Formats: sequence, C-alpha cells, structure tokens
Amino acid sequence: MSGVMLNTSERAAFDAARAPFILKAIRAISELCGWIAAAMFSAAIFITCQMIFVRYVLNGSTVWQTEMITFLAVGATLIGLPYVQKHQGHVNVDVIPLVLRGRARKALAIFVLLISIAAVGAVAWYSAILWYDAWDWGETTNTPWDPPKWIPYLSLPLGFGLFALQLLGDLAALLLGYAKPFALDEENGEQSAPKNSTEPVEKLAKERA
Repeated sequence: MSGVMLNTSERAAFDAARAPFILKAIRAISELCGWIAAAMFSAAIFITCQMIFVRYVLNGSTVWQTEMITFLAVGATLIGLPYVQKHQGHVNVDVIPLVLRGRARKALAIFVLLISIAAVGAVAWYSAILWYDAWDWGETTNTPWDPPKWIPYLSLPLGFGLFALQLLGDLAALLLGYAKPFALDEENGEQSAPKNSTEPVEKLAKERA
C-alpha cells in the first residue's frame, strides 16, 4: 500500500508520443497550473517575511498582509490540484488495484475516475455559483483592507474546474489506451520507478559485491 503516487514515472503514467493533441494540451495546462501555484506560494512566503520585518524590525502595523498570505496559500493549493493529478500525486491506497489484473483493474480505474469527476465537477459548479454571487453582490471581507471576495473565491471554480478537466483527460487517456490503470505495471502489479529514482540499497549492494 502506498500513500502517495509521486514515485510514478511520466512515461509509465502517460504515453505522450502517441497521445492526441487535446490530451497533451490538457496536461500542459495542468503543468502550467503547477508553476502558477509555485509562484503564489513563493509570493506568500515573501509577504510573510515582509510582514515580520515590518512588525518586529520597524515596529510598524500591517493591514493587508495576513489576508493576502491566506488568499495566496489557499489559492495556490486549489490551482495546484490539476498539476498534482497530472503527476499522480494525490493520496492513493492501491491495495485493491494491486490485487486486480487486466480488465478488472481497468474497470476499477474507470469507476474511480468517473466518481472523482462527478464529485470534483459538483464542487466546481457550486463554487462557481458562490463566486458569481460574491461578484454580483459586491461582497467584501469587511476587514481594514476590505478586498472584494470574488477575487479569492475565483480560485475555487478555477482550481476544481481544471482539476475536473485533468480527470477527464486521464479518463480519455485510459479508455484510448494512452495510460495504464492506476499507472501500474501489468506484469508485476507494481508502479514503475521514475527514471531518476535511486535503487534499493540491497540491490546496489548485490551489484557491487
């Protein structure tokens, strides 16, 4: 049982050489989301350092920093969802997939993706309503800075919408044969190791003996 599937190689998870342009475009968008999320986290860290400097070095007061840091951190988490899905990085308990083989494993993968698309799509839909209401009513945070709520709320439908798009791409890739169910090797039922991964110490010791 593995907690996170970050150790799956890109080649094992997706056959980019044969995949159509639309699937590559979806994955490119998800990759871009990862860079945007990283930039937002970096900005949040920078603002945190600036806030500490203003408070404890300059003995000044801060107005907007705490809210901005919260908005950036939460927004980065949501915007980064499709990137994590592209790299198979969400929490995954693979006891059943490891037991199953062939069509049974593929059927389970399709079922999981369909359930995930339905759940994520529902969250994206209702969060879009939440975002629109905040924009239409001109809601603000009612704080000293008082920014409009629709700006931070935008990360909800955007993040979950792109997450659902990546899930749809994964489903299409699986159905069309461009991806393996759960990115598992059919021969031994194990996830393929990344190209830059280190081998187990025991195996290295045997080779050097």
